[in-house]
Amino acid sequence: MANIGYIQVVRHCNHFCGFCSNPTTPFAHTFESMKVLVDDFVDRSYFGVILTGGEPTLHPELPKIAAYARERGLHVRMITNGHRLAEERFAEALGEAGLQLVHVSVYSIDPEVEQRLRGAAGTLERAYAAVKNANRFGIEVNINCVINKLNANHLDKNIEYWIENHPYIRHFIWNNLDPSMGRAEVNQGEFTPKLGDFEASLHRAMTLLHNSGRTFRVEKVPLCYMTDFAWASTETRKIVKGEERIVHFLDNKQTVRQTDWEHIYSESCDRCSLRTICGGLFDRGNGYDPAELHPVFVSRDTVVESIIRDPSDPSYEFRSIESWQKDFDQRCADTLAGRIKKRPSGPDSPENGPADDLPPEQMRPQGPAVGAITEQSQKLYETKRRREGQKAEKAGIRLEHADVRRPTERATDE
Repeated sequence: MANIGYIQVVRHCNHFCGFCSNPTTPFAHTFESMKVLVDDFVDRSYFGVILTGGEPTLHPELPKIAAYARERGLHVRMITNGHRLAEERFAEALGEAGLQLVHVSVYSIDPEVEQRLRGAAGTLERAYAAVKNANRFGIEVNINCVINKLNANHLDKNIEYWIENHPYIRHFIWNNLDPSMGRAEVNQGEFTPKLGDFEASLHRAMTLLHNSGRTFRVEKVPLCYMTDFAWASTETRKIVKGEERIVHFLDNKQTVRQTDWEHIYSESCDRCSLRTICGGLFDRGNGYDPAELHPVFVSRDTVVESIIRDPSDPSYEFRSIESWQKDFDQRCADTLAGRIKKRPSGPDSPENGPADDLPPEQMRPQGPAVGAITEQSQKLYETKRRREGQKAEKAGIRLEHADVRRPTERATDE
């Protein structure tokens, strides 16, 4: 399987997005601590690694860890706001280090909207420069976009710009906003969209890309809001292919392994023909309304076949719907058995509210420590929190709740 893992390299940033779900923490990485995580993915036979953050380009040893991951045989990618990648020499250094693909995050081609979302001026022009630099130095470019209330009505206008001005970009990713963590949780009213807000513009955007021969993926969007392109859902593809994802978080969560891609459904979803391959509504923060979900009645097997026979994705071993169905039925049975075995009970069970923000125990595999809190990193964190508090007040948004407890200081009832 084409499993790709994530390593949060840093957790601070040179932008100040009002919906950031992975804000500053006191944890920090060294090159040695990141090497251990790269080795962990190699030991798990992962295909690749995505270096992310925070803003990963702020780590002084980013080129070094990218080179090490490439030497270990991983496909090396990075998610960035593009601010430093706009510097020609830095982009060249990353290309020489072996970075193969960069996801540049751009939310809107409207400068005013992008500035509001980024909490900083001039970010759009630097992102454009970053895209050009990456392409110049042989790094494949993808565009990432978080769907939110401010860009929900013009996702297609963004795509029109990229196709016309940067035709070498061939792949795009949308992530619907996660309202459960960080500043996204405390600023839901300003940034969390309704599903219906972006349905039309997302469909127009996907149609433009599909008709131009480009590819795309959509994450955290239920299939009833992208039925014509259900095969492009990240969760659906992982459900169909039985893939997992591991994230090494540079915070109290530490390592999280996700194998179950199903989230929230409404009663009407039981009648939906795509229910068994739909991730549902990703919403741990109660920011969306499940009443917006509705059943659709299209061929599930047609969607499955478009995924398992995708010539651009040779990672899946089953090439007939019959062999897929047999494997899928067994995986469903195993998943159900696992849920029953691991279903928690007592005062901290889900129906009584979580004890903290840690994911369920089955999502926390044993693994190496992810970074550390040092005296220096703690001081840096406190300085950044003060500065971010000032930025939040100036921007008229709320700063996320601070939780600086070390993992060993948390409740140990799991």
